Parts: sequence; C-alpha cells; structure tokens
Amino acid sequence: MTFRQFSACFAAGWMAIWSVLAARGEDAPERGLNSMKALVRKRFPSVRQLSVGELDAWLSQTNRPKPLLVDVRTEKEFSTSHLPGARRLDPGARKLPADWKVGAGTPIVFYCSVGYRSSQLAERAARSGWTNTYNLEGSIFEWANDGHPVEADGKPVHVVHPYNDTFSKLLKPELLPSPSKR
Repeated sequence: MTFRQFSACFAAGWMAIWSVLAARGEDAPERGLNSMKALVRKRFPSVRQLSVGELDAWLSQTNRPKPLLVDVRTEKEFSTSHLPGARRLDPGARKLPADWKVGAGTPIVFYCSVGYRSSQLAERAARSGWTNTYNLEGSIFEWANDGHPVEADGKPVHVVHPYNDTFSKLLKPELLPSPSKR
C-alpha cells in the first residue's frame, strides 16, 4: 500500500469515527469501536482478529496453552492499566525481545487501545515468520468496556488510558482516569 492509499484509508476511517462520536448517547462507545474495528479489518485484511469473547473463553480454558498477551501501547498507557499478565512492547518494535524466549509457534495476541497499532505489529510479526498471531479486536477499550479485568502493578484497577481526547469517547465514562492522570 502506498502512502497515498494509506492516507486515504486512514482519513476515511477517521471520518467514520468522527461521525459516530458526534452522535451522543450511551451506545456511542460501542458504535465508535465498531467503526474502528471495520477500519482495522479493511486496512489489515491478513491479520487474524480475535474477539474479546473468544479471548475470554480461551483464557478460561485449562486444556489449551495460554497465549502471550502483548500490549503495544506506550509506557504511560500500559502503566495506567493492561490486561492481566500482559507484556509491553513498543509500538514501533520490529521483533519480540530475545529474552522473552518465545517460540515461533507460540500463540500471541497483540492489543493496543482500539486495534490499529496492534494490527500493524501483528502484520509485521506474521511477515517475520510468527505463525500463530492475532489482534485483539477492539483491544483494551472493548475488553474494559465489556467489564473484563485490567490491572496495574499486579493489582486490579478500573481505569484505562484514553490515548487522546478523541479516543476517550470510545471508553465508557466510568473507565476514564482523572484528567491529571492522562
């Protein structure tokens, strides 16, 4: 995809999100996330998308190897909260750290705020030979909006970093940290 094609796709996606966010109401976060998920699926058709429900079911299974959960948000976003047991990887990373000692067939679920940055990394990982990679569709925003646990420093918390003011509208208001912690 050329830069011009990418820019056109990204602009179209933002227009869809802005139109959803302009409409107020309790279902605005869900509608906004659904628009973002459609944009991610269109932009990253080769990336396998794993729903929040599918990940929740997978994590509760005792007879299936647990996936490595990889958070590709910034340090500040990760320190606010993350999925229990997740490891953080810089969004611009080209590969997994060698000290993680992860085999090429290990199931890896990447996530970010809404799925765009994590889909980029999942796509790069697949091109590098990782055969069992997924993007968590809707990422931590949908995970938390649906009532699933998040943690910070090994303890449960009830907030998620909003990424920015626009994206904060994709989170339920009760999940937003105080403005001084954003």
